[in-house]
Amino acid sequence: MKNHLETHIEAFYRWEKQKAQQPFLRQPYGKQWKTLTYAEAGQEARRMVSALQAMGLQKGDHVGILSKNCYHWILTDLAIMMGGFVSVPFYASLPADQLKVVVEKSHIKALFLGKLEEWDEDKSLVLPSELKVIRYPHYEGNARIEEGEAWTDLVNDHEPMQGDPLPDPDDLWTILFTSGTTGQPKGVMHTYGNLARVFQAEFATNWIGIAKLKAQRFFSFLPLNHVGERVGIEGSCLYIGGTMSFGESLDTFAHNLQQTQPTVFFAVPRIWTKFQMGVLGKMSQERLDLLLKIPIVSGFVKKKIRKALGMGSVEVVATGAAITPEHLKQWFLKLGIRLREAYGMTEVCGSITNTPKDSNRPGSVGKVIPLAEIKIHPDTGEVLMKSPQMMTGYYNEPEKTAEVLKGEWLSSGDKGVIDEDGFLHIVGRVKDAFKTSKGKYIVPNPYEEALADNDVIEQVCVAGLGLPNPIVLVNLSEIGQAIEKEKIETRLREDLSKINESLPGFQKLATLVITQETWSEANNLLTPTMKIRRSAIDDRYATKYEQWFNGRKMIVWE
Repeated sequence: MKNHLETHIEAFYRWEKQKAQQPFLRQPYGKQWKTLTYAEAGQEARRMVSALQAMGLQKGDHVGILSKNCYHWILTDLAIMMGGFVSVPFYASLPADQLKVVVEKSHIKALFLGKLEEWDEDKSLVLPSELKVIRYPHYEGNARIEEGEAWTDLVNDHEPMQGDPLPDPDDLWTILFTSGTTGQPKGVMHTYGNLARVFQAEFATNWIGIAKLKAQRFFSFLPLNHVGERVGIEGSCLYIGGTMSFGESLDTFAHNLQQTQPTVFFAVPRIWTKFQMGVLGKMSQERLDLLLKIPIVSGFVKKKIRKALGMGSVEVVATGAAITPEHLKQWFLKLGIRLREAYGMTEVCGSITNTPKDSNRPGSVGKVIPLAEIKIHPDTGEVLMKSPQMMTGYYNEPEKTAEVLKGEWLSSGDKGVIDEDGFLHIVGRVKDAFKTSKGKYIVPNPYEEALADNDVIEQVCVAGLGLPNPIVLVNLSEIGQAIEKEKIETRLREDLSKINESLPGFQKLATLVITQETWSEANNLLTPTMKIRRSAIDDRYATKYEQWFNGRKMIVWE
């Protein structure tokens, strides 16, 4: 491997010169696309650096970004790096009370407000009066923001910063706040060197396949403050000099993706489920299975579906943020789309294991990445991680850091098993297990993965602390909502019976409850990356658990 650690801003400077007129950022506006070349992006970012410096910001100051993905987000990130500042991006969907927490915790001196679905007085009031605010140009269909200074005015009023200032690899690059599935969000600190080591290893090994892409087209839609998108999409694009496209809205997402036909695509399990349901909404599973068995027709059908999904040219397809059910991977594999698991944490700068390019082990999350290590705690079964790109700690929370970082090893919170060939299998969360009134521990995840195979189910949560047996709560999918109650009950009964038949009595699922309310980020039952918040679900429904259990019905409609 090369000794020099090239940071991603250094890579951008290189492309700014070598690919000056090549397309870098593509933003859809209705039927039109606005394209910025590397040179144009560089000039606009450099002007913003001058504006921030004129506001009095100093090297090392923290700068927040609150926006959905768009080309201004990337320009902001470039400007923050060029100026020697520290980026602190937030989830664009944060309600006022959670925004207040992260703004106070992060000690930001400036905040970029951008493409947001909602902006109201409650959110405005949580911003400190001394905070410098810059607002992006308005994106149609999103909230109008009046706070702060206008991006366009600042860019027009300042000359571009000169030179190519570089950070030291040990300089703090970013603070990424976790989504808070288990409590208050924590600010994960990463240096420039951490990201540089991820891609130094990739260029040496081509482990993911980024280093040898035939074409370099990226589509960015998962939150850019999430480590998977920040590293896998933005980081990859900057290091290899690619083109990054964005979606305009949820309504245009599928069309924008089709128009882009990316060669690298990363999505969470819920998105893959939505894609699957979209296909099955136009063609039954039985008909699809039949067509895929006909040799000549099969190839045509696969190609047509892949192109319609925007996956016609894809070379690297990643899935992560939550463990992807095996049945979903197998379903897409039949279409020629190989979902490669990216398992890791914000704290290890993304992945610690990936599905290898040339092999797979059903039910696993792949093998450990180059230069990293994993092991299983002999007493608790917890997955422990070690890599060269480990976080330096949680910002201003040394006690929390010490809880998870013990020497060179990071506690993942996940229980796992490493098989004889080195594949890691995740069997649940250490803290997700709960005890029934019979004194037996229940690990929810295997049940949930088994039930997620049913296309009438969108989300599933096994619960029942203190009950004699576990129960399960589900949200219906769009497919489920369109089916008659009797048919849904029949299918769910069959699933429960199949799951229960091989289990000892204390592990059997007693009741399946179909909840009325859709679980979402808005009602705090899902995280921004669509993971269930178990504690929030317990808070919402726990008072009914005993009633549902005692009712002795296999299927209950809330």
